[in-house]
Amino acid sequence: MGYRTGMQIVADMLYITEQTGQEGIKTTTLLTKANLSHSRLEKFVKNLTGAGLMNKIDFDGKNVFVITPKGKQYLESYKRFSDLAGSFGLEL
Repeated sequence: MGYRTGMQIVADMLYITEQTGQEGIKTTTLLTKANLSHSRLEKFVKNLTGAGLMNKIDFDGKNVFVITPKGKQYLESYKRFSDLAGSFGLEL
């Protein structure tokens, strides 16, 4: 497997965040599960929160991330498009 595209990283982050439900996911856990450096994670989090796909919540001095309904909609669309591209032998 080669490098992930930005779209794949976004989908991975949203999927990981969705799996935690309403409790959200802490920065360190997201960092580990998404396999990103702290600086890259911050860049993606800024884009995702700015686009309204993920919420950043300050909880006891720690950041917790929760997927938004818009983020779930994006993830569902990404899955459909990825499946469609895959049926034509294309990788995203």
